[in-house]
Amino acid sequence: MKLKFKFLPLFILISFVNVACSQKTEDGMPIAEREELEFSIPTEKLAIKLDTLFTGLQNPWGMTWLENEKMLITERKGEILIFEDDKFTGQKVQGLPAMYVNGQAGLLDIIPHPDYSQNGWIYISYAKAVPGGGATSIARFKLNGNQVTGFEDLIVTVPAWNGGTHYGSRIVFDKDNFLFFTNGERGSQNNAQNLTNSHGKIHRIKDDGTIPSDNPFVNSPNAIKSIWTYGNRNPQGMIYDQATNRIWSVEHGPQGGDELNLIEKGKNYGWPVITYGINYNGTPITNITEKEGMEQPVHYWTPSIATCGMTLVTSDRYPEWKGNLLVAALVKQHIARIELNGSDFSKEEKLFQNIGRVRQVSQSPDGYLYAITEGTGLLVKMIPAR
Repeated sequence: MKLKFKFLPLFILISFVNVACSQKTEDGMPIAEREELEFSIPTEKLAIKLDTLFTGLQNPWGMTWLENEKMLITERKGEILIFEDDKFTGQKVQGLPAMYVNGQAGLLDIIPHPDYSQNGWIYISYAKAVPGGGATSIARFKLNGNQVTGFEDLIVTVPAWNGGTHYGSRIVFDKDNFLFFTNGERGSQNNAQNLTNSHGKIHRIKDDGTIPSDNPFVNSPNAIKSIWTYGNRNPQGMIYDQATNRIWSVEHGPQGGDELNLIEKGKNYGWPVITYGINYNGTPITNITEKEGMEQPVHYWTPSIATCGMTLVTSDRYPEWKGNLLVAALVKQHIARIELNGSDFSKEEKLFQNIGRVRQVSQSPDGYLYAITEGTGLLVKMIPAR
């Protein structure tokens, strides 16, 4: 008798699901599928259900996953929140150093080493307190449980800056385990064209912080040896495309002129000599948008959407979006889906308008897309509605 009652509810549940899935609406769509679509958000190519996983974020910046399915999210004030199975554990990483928290400066991006399973290294970009102000630093550490061990700064940008404007900063690794990181020009325009300082540049180092011998300016007198590109205003998004061995970046323009750029060795991306933006008071920055020896953006936004973190969709879970870039928009509070034709811009779609100031969009190891916002303080997961 106990066995009969034990299995009866399961039998009833299976029967109910089968009936619901077999019943159809007037247009021939199964009822279960129709109900799923009613709770999803339509886009040009597929419908998405936004699963809100957490609502307590303040000023999140970076997000990543470790091999044990832990998700780590950085807060600019200097904290790393720990999630497991899409739930906040209530735990935070312990033992991080004090940071220079000022405006846009603080704890920024986070990423594990490509060989994390063998070496355990986790990399962060953060604003380090130094004499004279703050400096964007790339550091690495390991975790023993939730405790930081072996923390070391690998490279610290120069000169120090007393202020909280335009610190960047994103980190990516390429197929050869070289580390690239972005660093803003601190709101001082001339920094970006000056190879004797670190600001307004994208940099390339080895995973131990040493300088690769084939960096473009290693033999240039007085140049910062880690520089890979220059003339970058404030790049806060970057992604590496392993299939094509390309690096894409987005950077903030002033008033107008946010840019999507294909990042290539030694190239000058023009700021502030050329730009499609103007000063915040409406006056011109320059009267030209093109110049020989300076790169044109693959795409630009006028007015600015305030570009931030980005990801490349490679997951089979979103075949309609595969190969697209998803770019976070802070001021315009949406995610921009960018279709490419090789290395050329094709078209753009705005997703999830007014979701909040989107800081980062990331793809998890199991192929799902996530986004974090400030203002609304959300961690959301994008689930295709099929």
